[in-house]
Amino acid sequence: MAAQGGLVTHAQVLESGLRPAQATQLRRSGDLVRLVRGVYADGELWRSLDEHVGRPLLRARAALMSKQRTWVMSHDSAALVMGMPLIDARSSDAHLTRPGYGTAWTRHGIAHHYAPYADHQLVTTSLGERHLDAARTVADLGREHGELAALVAADWALRHGSSKARLIEASLPMAHWPGICGVRSAIQRADPRAESAAESLARDLLQEMGIGEVDQQFPILPGGRLYWCDLRVGNHVFEVFGRIKLVPVADGGVATRSPTEVALDDKRRQRAIRDEDLGLSEITWEDFFGPGRAAAQARLRADYLTTERRFGRDLHPRLARQAAELRERHGRRDRER
Repeated sequence: MAAQGGLVTHAQVLESGLRPAQATQLRRSGDLVRLVRGVYADGELWRSLDEHVGRPLLRARAALMSKQRTWVMSHDSAALVMGMPLIDARSSDAHLTRPGYGTAWTRHGIAHHYAPYADHQLVTTSLGERHLDAARTVADLGREHGELAALVAADWALRHGSSKARLIEASLPMAHWPGICGVRSAIQRADPRAESAAESLARDLLQEMGIGEVDQQFPILPGGRLYWCDLRVGNHVFEVFGRIKLVPVADGGVATRSPTEVALDDKRRQRAIRDEDLGLSEITWEDFFGPGRAAAQARLRADYLTTERRFGRDLHPRLARQAAELRERHGRRDRER
């Protein structure tokens, strides 16, 4: 199990010398957890994993282990292996692809796909597991889940070394496949400056409002301290607030300080942005979907129009010059907060 990332097949359990009754007892006690037919996970490992990434990824790896070597991980499963963000991995099936042509089908939580792919699109992990690469996965996610899923994936792919040319190349053989129009649109709109799925979705939210060109990772230098604002339209800044900023790294978040310190620093950041004669609004994950989306857009539009009346529609020349100088000096920013 240690050599297989915490997974073991039913055949391997019996080959170890355990009788079927003993294997059944291990499952009942929770020492083994069945993920897919014929593959178990270490119970302690399974219980330690989060439901957003850890568990869906282990299910995907178990699905691959249950199949013959001609299958490779694709779609949601390939994204999880690479660390590519999904909008909601909790609802994801395990996805496997093998070369060929035919219809896809889903059985027992495993989505099976027959589709051709190029040799250079195949990646092998340190555990010997095979999955399709980032460019191909952008196209697969878009066709499976829609344009927003492809947009989030494409932003990530560009941020991690892919080019738009590679994304387009991966989508070209799919010219007549269902869902390809959304993939093309997402690739055209993709921006590597989005640092998370939430920032990608926030950019889409603002673009849909049509209030102006959305600038991502806008730098300011109040009091000599460099801040990178998430998104900006005109003289108004839109900051994406997520709970992940308050969750410690050990628990799957990004916080390296206490929640109190993070919250206080965020307040200082908001004050610094407003002191630059910029308006400010916050966007949360709940603003992206369902009835909350329209309500959020109404609120954000009102905030933006208030800023426009106070400071004008176009970015102040001083801030525009300063931003150009800071970007020239620092390039794409590191995660400094």
